[in-house]
Amino acid sequence: MEGPMAVNVARRRFIAALGSAAAWPLAARAQQPTMPVVGFLHSATANGYTAMTAAFNKSLNEAGYFPDRNITIEYRWADGHLDRLPDLAAELVRRDVSVMFTGGGSDACLAAKAATSKIPIVFANGTDPVEAGLVASFDRPGGNVTGISFLIDTLGPKEIETLHEVVPKASLIAVLLNPKLSTAASQQQDMQEAARALSQQISVFHASTASDIDTIFASAVQQQAGGVVIGANSFLFSRRDQLVSLATRYSVPTVYPWREAVTAGGLVSYGASVTDAYRLAGVYAARILKGEQPANLPVQQSTRTELVINLKTAKALGLAVPLSLLGRADEVIE
Repeated sequence: MEGPMAVNVARRRFIAALGSAAAWPLAARAQQPTMPVVGFLHSATANGYTAMTAAFNKSLNEAGYFPDRNITIEYRWADGHLDRLPDLAAELVRRDVSVMFTGGGSDACLAAKAATSKIPIVFANGTDPVEAGLVASFDRPGGNVTGISFLIDTLGPKEIETLHEVVPKASLIAVLLNPKLSTAASQQQDMQEAARALSQQISVFHASTASDIDTIFASAVQQQAGGVVIGANSFLFSRRDQLVSLATRYSVPTVYPWREAVTAGGLVSYGASVTDAYRLAGVYAARILKGEQPANLPVQQSTRTELVINLKTAKALGLAVPLSLLGRADEVIE
């Protein structure tokens, strides 16, 4: 074929080839898998959980998952407003996350569980997950929920005993709890029973805001409390720097459920490693991203507790920590 007709045919073939080449990258992009999204739902504030979030993310990294490279992490923090949790959980469900992590007590996990029965949920909290209605059992969680359970909510009596050893002559000990926590009533009952066994008088205060904490420390001093015990919950954990600062200002011996408070200048802590629980939760989240089902992943129990004592703080308070207590300590800060 020669002449104008041949030229037109060649031109049409060239244009068709260009069109196919231009369409190919679009088709290829459309066929690429969507980047999975990890939902992170927490009842407290982000600034109080930096180390825990880092531990969770590190486990994802070790499994080959990196934010903005092959996964996306969507964070939702309730900032202590537990009533916001249902809406935040619903947001993550609408975001169609591949797995949802919940922290800061059972309330966050309950909100997530109410929002979805299909999306896998991994929790890390110090409540009994069976009693809280999160799972059917530790070995066979069933459904779409599993996670890491660590001892913390039930350690209030040990805190009472520890403070009683430090200040045995204190006629009154103040206990600080968050009334909005679902386990607040059981924590209070356990501490009251422990105090009665020691013939120790206690006064229970409730705090759910930063200003509450300021007021309570002033009231405890006014009532001549010989020491303060801090109850375990995510809101108070996120305010640990404030608690340590007030205990220092008023020179009040204080026992905390978290080692982070003692490394920040607090006197004594007795509790579990929250950071390690978040690390283990990250491992579970990664396994689910790789295809495992939460129903087949038994709830892990972190039963290790640690006693940490800050001798520098004890000296500043004019306290002589009993040798029996020092001998049982997992770490002594000098």
